[in-house]
Amino acid sequence: MTESIAAALADDLDDAFPRLVRSHAGAVYSTLLRLGGRADQAEDLSQDTFVRAYAALRRYPADRIRALRPRPWLVTIAVNLLRNAWRTGARRPAMVALDGALADAGESPEAAVERRDGERRLSAALRLLPEHHRVAVVLRHVAGMGYAEIADTVGCPVGTAKARTSRGVSQLRELLMSPGPRRTASTPDHSPRHREFVATTDPATAPNDRRTTLEVPA
Repeated sequence: MTESIAAALADDLDDAFPRLVRSHAGAVYSTLLRLGGRADQAEDLSQDTFVRAYAALRRYPADRIRALRPRPWLVTIAVNLLRNAWRTGARRPAMVALDGALADAGESPEAAVERRDGERRLSAALRLLPEHHRVAVVLRHVAGMGYAEIADTVGCPVGTAKARTSRGVSQLRELLMSPGPRRTASTPDHSPRHREFVATTDPATAPNDRRTTLEVPA
């Protein structure tokens, strides 16, 4: 699928670009939402990501387009845009309440409340991770990127990408299993016990994307 999209883009960019958006908008949005913690920012930067991608593809020769791996390439653009926003102080990571997240079919009101509470506690724990650990965890377990792709995205050796991901998951597990995360001036007093890393996407942005769950090992 990835190769066929790249080949289609090389053959007819304008015809194939909507397919690129449909296939990867969910991964881009989910990554930005988990890293930045704001749905409005994730939506804005998702749009910016595809604007930048289209402009770049217009400049690329066909051979370069055919060699692209679209998902890691798009996620790299998205992460760089988010880091630029952080550097300018636009919006630092904040806890996101995913009240509009995709619910299971037939989910009871009690289950929906429990799920949303777990997601809020998870978001509070995730944002306590150091940035380089948080980025590695999200790229691996939300964007579904391999360690070599993570290394290319953040500019580090593959071994470092693996170590950051492993350490980030360990830290996240410790936070989720502790009575509560260390509080900062901007951290609500939640007690994370939820043991799943649930990455959801905006249905309007990525109607065909599916929920991704990371089981935090005991």
